[in-house]
Amino acid sequence: MSTPRPAETLLIEGPDALAFAHAQFSSNVQSLAIGAWQFSAWLNAQGRVRVLFHLVRLDEQRLLLLLRGGEADALREALRRYVFRSRLTITASPWRVPSIAAALPLHEALVARNDIVLGCGAHGLRIATDGEGDVRWRLPQLQLGWPWLPPSTLDTLLPPALSLHRLHAVAIDKGCYPGQEIVARLHWRGGHKRHLCTVQLAYDATPGTTLHREGHDVGVLLDVIAHDNCIDALAVVNDDIMSVSADDATPQFDDELVLRLQHRWEN
Repeated sequence: MSTPRPAETLLIEGPDALAFAHAQFSSNVQSLAIGAWQFSAWLNAQGRVRVLFHLVRLDEQRLLLLLRGGEADALREALRRYVFRSRLTITASPWRVPSIAAALPLHEALVARNDIVLGCGAHGLRIATDGEGDVRWRLPQLQLGWPWLPPSTLDTLLPPALSLHRLHAVAIDKGCYPGQEIVARLHWRGGHKRHLCTVQLAYDATPGTTLHREGHDVGVLLDVIAHDNCIDALAVVNDDIMSVSADDATPQFDDELVLRLQHRWEN
């Protein structure tokens, strides 16, 4: 697997932190209990995902964002434009070193001074203030279908393409937030033609690679992990390309790239 990368994290702190996050982010932040986490996203006006993250409620007035792609500094500056008179600050977080931890129930968060452990079911994800970290958490999360967004995919993908309803990262009925009208329209009318898949690659490829077939853009690779003589990946692919039967799910793309379908999430 690849070299450990630092976690990109932000803290939103203050009396209005929860209300601000609820108004800006796509999940139901008001329902988030202290000592718990949920998936959430910040969307643009066209409903596309600017950034996807774990949102952790540390206490009454503090929220932690652990980004699944993107840069914390850029997100901080973008969010500050919407603070106006809200009583809060948005700052860099000290928790920067990710590593795998023992199993912890899904959505539970154990908060200590020097580390935070996010419950992911069969494993935990620890974010510490120091240490070496590792990347062993990446493969089980890929297999769960938890997207990691390369820079080239930010502001390009709609929530259904990333299965954000399945992850409870978008809310339909909580009120307005950026992109909410698009989210609701896609939910009630359907019709989106790209969805998230776990696949095996015939050879290694770079996350963010656009998939082409007969010269047409038909998808994009997200996280790619080489392990045990296998190369697993998450990809967003056109439905008509991946609608072949599981017994023969090996569509070939341009550049001789072959994907073998493992699982597809439609929601």
